[in-house]
Amino acid sequence: MSTLALHRQTFGDPADAGNILTREEANALLNEWVKNDRLRLHMQQVGHLMAAWARERERLGPEDQWRWEMAGLLHDADWDQWPEDHCRRIIEELERRHVDPEIIRAIASHGPAHFGVEPVTTMDKMLYAFDELSGLVHAYSLMRPGGYDGMELKGVLKRLKEKTFAAGVNRDDITDACARAGITQNELIAFIIAHQGR
Repeated sequence: MSTLALHRQTFGDPADAGNILTREEANALLNEWVKNDRLRLHMQQVGHLMAAWARERERLGPEDQWRWEMAGLLHDADWDQWPEDHCRRIIEELERRHVDPEIIRAIASHGPAHFGVEPVTTMDKMLYAFDELSGLVHAYSLMRPGGYDGMELKGVLKRLKEKTFAAGVNRDDITDACARAGITQNELIAFIIAHQGR
C-alpha cells in the first residue's frame, strides 16, 4: 500500500452538498499553499480542462462547471509544501471549510494507486484522466517553437512512448485512467491540445 494511502473512502459531510468556495477563495488558497509557479500552472490547466469538459461534454451549467474546475484547481494544493501528506492536507482543509463532498472525493480519487480511493463519478474519472496527461502535453509544448500552435496528436503520442520524456509522468496511470473514463488516449489528447493552450 502506498505511503500516501488515505485509509478511508468517505469524505466531507453529506450536509455540505452544494457548498462551494468562491473563485476568490479558491485562488487565495491556491496562492497561499502553492509557491511553485510550475505546479500552480499545472493545477490551473487541469482546472481549465475540467471546466471545459463539464461544459462541452457533460453539458453542465456555469455553477457545475466551477465545481469541476475547483476540483482540478485544488487537486495538488498540498503537494508543494507537504508532499508526504499529499491529498490528506487539502482534503482536511476542504472538509473544514464545509465544501461539497463530491468535490473532495474527486480530489481524493485522482490517483487510486497512490491514495487507495477508486474514481467512481464522472468528475472523479476525468480529474484522474486529465492529471498526468495534461502535464505531458504541456511539457511537449515547451519544447516546440510554436508551443501549442500546430501541435498534432502524433507528436504527443511519440513523446508518450518515450519513457525518458517527462519521465515523472506515470504512463500506467494514463492508461488506467482512460480505461476507467471510457475514453481513448487519442480522444483525450486531442481535447487537451484543443483546450489547454487557450
